Order: sequence, then structure tokens, then C-alpha cells
Amino acid sequence: MAVGEIADLREASAGKVNLRVCDITEEKSVQNWVRGVSDVLGESGIDLLVSNAGILTPGPLEFLPLAAVKHEFEVNVFGSLAVINAFLPALRKARGRIVQIGAMTGRFPIPFNGPSSASKAALEAFADIYRAELKPFGVDFVIAQAGNLLTGGPAKTAAALKRVSDSMTSAQRELYGQAFDTFAAALNRMQGSGLPSVEAAKRVIELAEQTPAPSRAPVGADAEKILQLVREKSDAELDVLRLQLVGLN
Repeated sequence: MAVGEIADLREASAGKVNLRVCDITEEKSVQNWVRGVSDVLGESGIDLLVSNAGILTPGPLEFLPLAAVKHEFEVNVFGSLAVINAFLPALRKARGRIVQIGAMTGRFPIPFNGPSSASKAALEAFADIYRAELKPFGVDFVIAQAGNLLTGGPAKTAAALKRVSDSMTSAQRELYGQAFDTFAAALNRMQGSGLPSVEAAKRVIELAEQTPAPSRAPVGADAEKILQLVREKSDAELDVLRLQLVGLN
């Protein structure tokens, strides 16, 4: 988020929204952010943390630079852990709630989306562990399994997909070019018709206020449908479904 956008939002909210820029892959930056929030809130603690940071690194796993895969985990997984752990003392004081924004791909990984799917799957596991470890302190942990969202992400996704396609060598394109372009077109269509940002935000608010807190819950009709199929179908049937979903079968 640009500095100008921060100022605009603060003005639009009449000062009720207080934003900070934080690189969650840098532990020192996270600690400085948390201290700033604590200074504002004083002794009251924090009722709610929504952990929402995430990036997307699409492409054939065979050719994705390992550094790019590591960076996705640094943001999506380790960055989330750093933020959650830094805020836990304040959340414990308030017996608050954490809502981690995951994705349906954490339970239903799709081809050419390997790093994102794997990082969201890691968040699913961490959510279960946090939930058990934090239960004695009265801190709830909910993972929101988001489907396709119309939140500004589609344009970034389309640009990322194009960069991958344009950067393929002739050998890579011979192996994966047609399949990746089919996947890219399907993903762009799905994201372009995704859940609007306002509706997604309303759903997250519901999960933040629901009593008792759910362990995990879908965000969007597509996520609800896919996650239902994951519970009902065999692995072989799911393999066919994931290919169909991205236009490869």
C-alpha cells in the first residue's frame, strides 16, 4: 500500500483507521509495528487479529526458481507466524481471536499454483496447532478458506501469469506452454467472477464475531462447493476435478 493510500484511508475514516507499513518478512519491522500498536491501545489488549498477507508465484514447479518459492513461504507462512506470535501476548490478555486468511487451495491444491497451494496447506496445519495450544488461554483461531475474490488481486494475478508465460524458454514452452496458457485463462476467468471485496470483508467479520468460533470456514460460494467435494470425493476423483477446474481436462 502506497503512502498516499494510507493518508486517503485515514482521512476517509476520520482518523478511526490507523495504518502502518510493515515488512512482515523482517522480524525487526514486525516488532516495531507491534510496539506501535501496543502504544496506541495501552493495557486493553487486542480483541482481533486478521492475518491476511499473501503473494502468488504461479508456474510449473519444475522451472520455478527455488528462491521464488522460498520467498512465497517467507511471506505467506513465516511472515504470518511472525505477526501472530508478536501479537499473542496482547491477544492472550484480551482473550481475543485470530482469523487467518487462507485459501481453498490449502485443501485442494491446483496445478501451476504449487507454492501458493503448499503455503496455504501449511497455514491449515499451523491453524490446527495454534487452536489447540491457545485454547487454554481463551484465544480462538479461525482459518478462512477463501475462494476467488474480486479484491484487486485478479489484475495482479493476470500480470504475474503473463510474466511467467513471457519468460518461458522455447524448451519450457514446448513442455508446459499450452497447458500453462490454458490454466492462466481459466484462473483469470475464475478470479474475474470472484466474490466482491465488500462481500468478502462481510464474511470475515462474520467469522470474527461468530460464537462459538468455527475452526475453519469457506469464503465464497466456489470455496464452499470445492471444500464440500474435497470431503466427499476420492483422491482419484479429486485429481480429475482439479484438472477440469483449470481447463486441462
